[in-house]
Amino acid sequence: MLITTATARDEQERSARVAVLPIGSFEQHGPFLPLSTDTVIACAIAQRVSTDYGLFLLPPVTMSCSHEHAGFAGTVSIGARTLIDVVNDVRASLSQSDVDRLVVVNGHGGNYVLSNVVQEANVAGARMALFPTRSDWDAARAAGGLVTAGTEDMHAGELEVSIMLHVHHELVGIGYRDADVHAGPRPHLLVTGVRGYTETGVIGQPSLATAEKGRAVLDALAERFKEHLALLA
Repeated sequence: MLITTATARDEQERSARVAVLPIGSFEQHGPFLPLSTDTVIACAIAQRVSTDYGLFLLPPVTMSCSHEHAGFAGTVSIGARTLIDVVNDVRASLSQSDVDRLVVVNGHGGNYVLSNVVQEANVAGARMALFPTRSDWDAARAAGGLVTAGTEDMHAGELEVSIMLHVHHELVGIGYRDADVHAGPRPHLLVTGVRGYTETGVIGQPSLATAEKGRAVLDALAERFKEHLALLA
């Protein structure tokens, strides 16, 4: 399920003071994962933490800053300023319902601008969190027993395929077992985009993915979220 089915009465009874906004993307993920992969993953994380901690789950933002994937079929982006406005508008609207804390669950690494949005929101006090952070992902990789590190497993690799196999295995094409791409260092990614380092769009080792790893990663993220939530109390 990519969208909440809660009613107004459900949320009135929940009376959550913290909302969770999943932000994904609509971009190529090689020939074996859907364009909505980052959105599916962001929703899985957001749904898990919302359920575990009794938070107000929002529907996902399904397109974001995927400019590094330009040129691959199916990729659609919005501008960084547009994404900033969407997040800030959501936060302003929530305040009208006495929900004064917002967690942004980011499923797409290219949404660099979200870090600035969160920092600015917290100048006068803790009001917004960005999750998962790089350290959260690193810890979850370790807990899941992943072989690859984040630097080499950038896109449609072991991590993303593992999570997808766990939450929506029917969306993963069989081709992932033979799609590994070792791209090495990518010093000019901001100039060349992903196309400068891979022909297939894959950067990583999807062949190493398993649903068990995906389950362990999601469990670890849910546990680490507790620290972020405590800061918004």
